[in-house]
Amino acid sequence: MKGFIKPDFKNCVLNISATLAEFLGAPNKNATLPILKQALQSDAKNVVFMCFDGLGLHPLKLNVQKDDFLMRNIKQTLTSTFPSTTTNATTSLLTNQCPLEHGWFGWSMYFQNMHSNVDIFLGTDSISGEKVGDYKSQLGQLNYYFDNAKTDYQINTVFPKYVEVAHPERNNVCMSREQFFGCIQQICEREGKQFIYSYYPEPDSIMHKHGVTSEQAKQEIQNISKSCEELFNSTSDTLFVISADHGQIDVEGYIDFYDDDELMDMLEIYPFLEPRAVAFKVKNQKLKQFEQYFNLAYSQDFELHKSSDLVKQGYFGECGDKQDLLGDYIAICKTNKLGILNPFSPAFKGHHTGLTQEMQVPLILLRN
Repeated sequence: MKGFIKPDFKNCVLNISATLAEFLGAPNKNATLPILKQALQSDAKNVVFMCFDGLGLHPLKLNVQKDDFLMRNIKQTLTSTFPSTTTNATTSLLTNQCPLEHGWFGWSMYFQNMHSNVDIFLGTDSISGEKVGDYKSQLGQLNYYFDNAKTDYQINTVFPKYVEVAHPERNNVCMSREQFFGCIQQICEREGKQFIYSYYPEPDSIMHKHGVTSEQAKQEIQNISKSCEELFNSTSDTLFVISADHGQIDVEGYIDFYDDDELMDMLEIYPFLEPRAVAFKVKNQKLKQFEQYFNLAYSQDFELHKSSDLVKQGYFGECGDKQDLLGDYIAICKTNKLGILNPFSPAFKGHHTGLTQEMQVPLILLRN
């Protein structure tokens, strides 16, 4: 797969959580990151993990200078998971599980028993928008690694209100950048050792709406970097571990899969998963015809693979049993285009989920 960046499950976002899990005395079977492991040996009073949605290496390089606070403190380049999307990557970050274990592969997932595509973060039918019944039983049980910690650090989380937590008593709900950074500072000022797992949903949604190279994205990313620097300067004895779930690229065109009648006639249901990693459930008698037709019509922009082949090649991790959720084929975008999966799919200006530059994320380490 020439030009693609394959997820490296020894140097990806999952391995941040593996290293932090080991540090907190939680169970861990995944590879750890030596540079992060060494930083954690400094015995800081506070350890703060910060995930900024979409703040991959590509958006950073495009929107800040080389001597920017975050840029100059990058210690390593990691990969995201595949598909390189929030649903998938943040679940791996939270659970310390690879995608094949947890099964939260993408925004829209096909559940055969319901014969429906479901937006799994929202719990709604991808077409009608109506709430659906039980689908989570077919996914991996979400068990956050820090909830199993055996440590003298107090565990804290900082999340938007829509993130589900098992321990609301130690969660802090923050819906703005000011709340987010202010809350982290307040926790760091408490007595005793503090561990903070925090997630901020920008600049992802701004880049979706306006594009990676937009003035709005530039302003948000620069504000995040400035806020990180201010937080660093206003705290003491703290190790900051900063990264992203994925990056983004500017979209340069759209392909309306749902509007191709010949293609749709071969499918059991609308395409699903993600716009740059499109999954297809094909009618049994149409498998060979589908493969020939797709490659003839779309190979200029998308590279078609059997889902089972990608599983065998390790694109979703080394272990797990959720491959049945991936459909028969996955088409991976090799240009900067976006697949439109159904009549209600948004035509974003910035996106991710593929295997190009959106796969690279920074590991930023700061110790004051």
